Amino acid sequence: MGYETARHLASLGMHVVIAGNSEEEGLQAVKKIHEEGVEGRVEFLFLDLSSLKSVRQFVQSFEARALPLHILVNNAGIMLVPEGTTEDGFELHFGLNYLGHFLLTNLLLDKLKRSGREGSYSRVVTMSSATHYVGRLHMDDLQGRLCYSAHGAYSQSKLALVLFTYYLQEKLSSGGFPVTSNAVDPGMVDTDLYNNLCGPAQAAKKPVAKMLFRTPAEGASTALLAATASQLEGVGGCYLYNGQKTKSAEITYHQDVQAELWKRSCALVGLGPEGDPGTMTSEICHSHRRVSPPASGINNN
Repeated sequence: MGYETARHLASLGMHVVIAGNSEEEGLQAVKKIHEEGVEGRVEFLFLDLSSLKSVRQFVQSFEARALPLHILVNNAGIMLVPEGTTEDGFELHFGLNYLGHFLLTNLLLDKLKRSGREGSYSRVVTMSSATHYVGRLHMDDLQGRLCYSAHGAYSQSKLALVLFTYYLQEKLSSGGFPVTSNAVDPGMVDTDLYNNLCGPAQAAKKPVAKMLFRTPAEGASTALLAATASQLEGVGGCYLYNGQKTKSAEITYHQDVQAELWKRSCALVGLGPEGDPGTMTSEICHSHRRVSPPASGINNN
């Protein structure tokens, strides 16, 4: 889906930065998109969302390009992987799917604010999943150390992303900033995410996938809607499925839960309570130059 998203944005004439943890695959994607003769520019930057250090290094590299940032698509993810931890000691699903995107978005937020303007808001699009409906957020055990379940860890990470999306939008709206934040549910898509299913489930999936699963291009369609549709100009705080605004899990609308998760997330990644870089400001070099379109965006895989 990340490739399809990048390809479509480039076809609209945008300057797209593909961010991913495989340089070989990233460069192949850039080459393939260029060979299609798209109008926009596409490049690759390394980003490992399971490493907070890598996230900060990526932001430094992007800032050094002095580009505007109009669209950030938080698309990367893992699903149902065996129990393990990131280099920072976080449970893999929570660390990569959620905390990596949380830190990345916050460190790029000033850039998004400066790039947006009235009538042309910058947009943050975050990929969630229908599994968030069954997710349970254990504030005192976000790392799943007391009782680990791969499905529980995955669904919790997707629930956290919706809570994050809504609270971010509240902060942006209250500050009057020209940035929107929306969550997207791509549906069941035939991607490599399902490679960690057990053997019998893998065998059962193959014939079913062709009939019931969406293609990556179809799965990317709602994210592209959130990123580019004129009817969503200035509209944030939505959960989008099948191109429509849809109600997410009831708990995602609880502002006390949103605020508590935000506070704990800031502490985990080393940000100040308001999401500011805190003691890490020396690592981030922000440009205050206003830049006009063509639009540019980051799509992480």
